[in-house]
Amino acid sequence: MVSYILKSRPGQFLLVGTLLLLFGMFLQYNDIEYYRYVFYLSIIFLGFFAFIDAVVETVESKAPNVDLLMILAAIGACIIDYASEGALLLFIFALSSVLESYAMNKSTKAISSLMAQVPEEASLLLPNGDVQRVDVTTLRKDDQIIVQKGALIPIDGVIDRRASIDESSLTGESLPVEKQQGDDVFAGTLNVGEVVQMTVSKTSDETVFSNIIRMVETAQNRPSKLSSFIDRIEKKYVISVLIAVPLFIAVMYYFNGFSFEEAFYRGMVFLTVASPCALVASATPATLSAISRGARDGILVKGGKAMESLTSMNVLFSDKTGTLTYGQFDVVDYQIDDSILAEVIYMEQQSTHPIAKALVRHFGTEDLSSVDQTEDIEEIVGSGVRKGHITVAKPSFFEGFNDPNGYLNEATKEYTTIIVGAHQEVVGYFNLADTVRKEAKEAVALFQSEGVDVRLLTGDHEVVAKAVASTVNIDRYVASCLPEDKIKYVNDSIQQGDIVGMIGDGINDAPALANANIGIAMGEGSTVAMESSDVVIVKNDLLKLFNSFILSRKLNRTIKFNVMFSIIVIIILIMLNIFGLLSLPTAVLFHEGSTILVILNGLRLLLHDRN
Repeated sequence: MVSYILKSRPGQFLLVGTLLLLFGMFLQYNDIEYYRYVFYLSIIFLGFFAFIDAVVETVESKAPNVDLLMILAAIGACIIDYASEGALLLFIFALSSVLESYAMNKSTKAISSLMAQVPEEASLLLPNGDVQRVDVTTLRKDDQIIVQKGALIPIDGVIDRRASIDESSLTGESLPVEKQQGDDVFAGTLNVGEVVQMTVSKTSDETVFSNIIRMVETAQNRPSKLSSFIDRIEKKYVISVLIAVPLFIAVMYYFNGFSFEEAFYRGMVFLTVASPCALVASATPATLSAISRGARDGILVKGGKAMESLTSMNVLFSDKTGTLTYGQFDVVDYQIDDSILAEVIYMEQQSTHPIAKALVRHFGTEDLSSVDQTEDIEEIVGSGVRKGHITVAKPSFFEGFNDPNGYLNEATKEYTTIIVGAHQEVVGYFNLADTVRKEAKEAVALFQSEGVDVRLLTGDHEVVAKAVASTVNIDRYVASCLPEDKIKYVNDSIQQGDIVGMIGDGINDAPALANANIGIAMGEGSTVAMESSDVVIVKNDLLKLFNSFILSRKLNRTIKFNVMFSIIVIIILIMLNIFGLLSLPTAVLFHEGSTILVILNGLRLLLHDRN
């Protein structure tokens, strides 16, 4: 934020104007001459972009906006010799504008992050057998390309042989998918197996990734209901005040017998007390306090719009992997002789496969001194690894092996099972699963107690989805979800009138996060998910999210109180001015006093504690 203020022109003007405002207050407090001119300079810097926006929008839309009213209110304050009032008013307004611009600037990074996930070049196989590096955008359907081991797939297509593909960037699932000849593969996924040849099936602008990018862009350009409501009210409010002030002066002059100087003085008092200084302060300090408090708890909320949506959220969709679960496999059950276990762990140390990493992590203290480390380890494509007479692979590889202990029967859809064989006999097994986060069940229960309907959307299969949903007590879940499926469920719920939250951590979740009323990303997830979201759970703790949910409701109550209080004060001051019971110093005292009170009320949120 500090970097944005220092680098952006509106931020620089805000900084200079603020320093001048503080310097002017210092001079005024010490009764040093020329302090008014310092306030005038502050108003020029703080109101510069508001003035530009007021002129441009008034000309383009043929209707005045709040920017214009702010400028006129500041000018009016200067005319009646209260330049500090005008400078403070413009300071609050300029700060709000810079914060909004900062949030908009951050959201555009999501598109750049998405684009960076897909290679810009591909290895095109020419008719004569040569391979040429070409720009991905030049590829056409039916072109033949080569994808090396460990390389990202540059475009959607069909492979010509068996392959192991890491699709976590699209599905969020950490386990690579074993593809067969003729299966579809997608841009942005990773070939973790051997070299493959593929036939291009879609051009670069038709791929799954390009569709994700378009969906994120569309969602980010969609205005919120509150923004649309404010836009409609803004013009009417400004026009009403602009009409009321000269009419008020005319009535005072022509019908009440006041001199023009006295009528103009009353008119400037009217413009001063009618200016929405306290109204502006009703939301911004409270919102910033809530956001700051959330940040201390490890929850980053991207602006007041996100807090507004979080307050009224009544449906919360959640991804499984990395959100309700840890997103990494762990051994939940196994049977194997210790001497063979050491061989297995040594073999798996040579692999980067998620299953191998889980085994090594779980048995990290195993003594490997008895292992013959001179013997070669052979990769069994799409199945596992072999070292001498010991084989570690998926259950289907061991069909026909002797299984005296019935270890093959331990393979279930609920777990990922790895079998160990030696000399044509099954000698052990490992059952692995993505374990549920300890705090997930409690967080789900707390949200449900507040009337939030929590639902699970996952790309994993039915058995695993059902098991996780049962563990955390979620009644409604959908398995085997693609990115477009998640968007459909989110949008369908929104169309039914729900205020929808969506939690995710992968690139595949980015469109759903952007389409939801409130997108929530896990801090250990992908950059794109975090940039596409409105809220980031830095510490991956759903209980922290619930705390921010409660905080958002307190923020909502605070803002409502501030707005009502500000309006009531403005109405009372206007009525007192009409009846001649309000002097300019008193008007400024109560008007600025109301502003200070709503700011202090908003700052109370810094002390928020759910417990």
